Amino acid sequence: MLFTVKICGITTPADAALAAAAGADAIGLNFVAGSPRALGLEAARAVAAAVPPGVLKVGVFAGATAAEIRRVAESVGLDAVQLHGHLAGEGPGVDPPARCAELAGLTLIRAVRLEAGRPPDTPDPPDALAAARIWLAEAAALGAEPDLVIVDAAVTRETAPGQLGGTGATVDWQALAQTPPLGLPTALAGGLTPDNVAEAIRASMAAAVDTASGVESAPGYKDPEKVRAFVAAARTAFAATAKSR
Repeated sequence: MLFTVKICGITTPADAALAAAAGADAIGLNFVAGSPRALGLEAARAVAAAVPPGVLKVGVFAGATAAEIRRVAESVGLDAVQLHGHLAGEGPGVDPPARCAELAGLTLIRAVRLEAGRPPDTPDPPDALAAARIWLAEAAALGAEPDLVIVDAAVTRETAPGQLGGTGATVDWQALAQTPPLGLPTALAGGLTPDNVAEAIRASMAAAVDTASGVESAPGYKDPEKVRAFVAAARTAFAATAKSR
């Protein structure tokens, strides 16, 4: 796994240092226009400079060109790139499968969505990760696939790029656990907080977690107590699930 606990939407050097000191092994820097957590290059470089060695710096993008992503990654010193845009479509905020090959050489994370399925009592429910499987298969056929997949909360195709993450909406953890794996390292995001992350890990059997709004005092600003509590709860839950396997 690239990371076990990621704190996303970091906007200040102080919050970057806070997350690292709390035990997070990855932080996310948002470059999606319209997001309340979006950073310009100067601010992003200041945040990245506050991240100690050994903590992964992940840049989050949605609908950006490969050239733009590479430019930001080099300027800021990112360790990994996260594609958080729509899986398909023609509008803004789409990250097509070809983007993987275009970003060859960079460590790549892909956010996907657990689609709503039929009610539990309906026979033969559809694959809740069908769209993700199609995207990943097309990326692999084009010569590249992500190093890690993050399962986030569902959105509509009309959702604007700046509202694709950090909304507080959760994933159906039990449905995720019952869905056949994607065949790639997979992390869980979507509405995770210090109060529910342990339950989410137990229910979904996730090997890594990612949160943004769940540890904030306001959009883009982390609450120190929530950050520390989230990391502690997640790591305790991971240790417990490892013993039970």
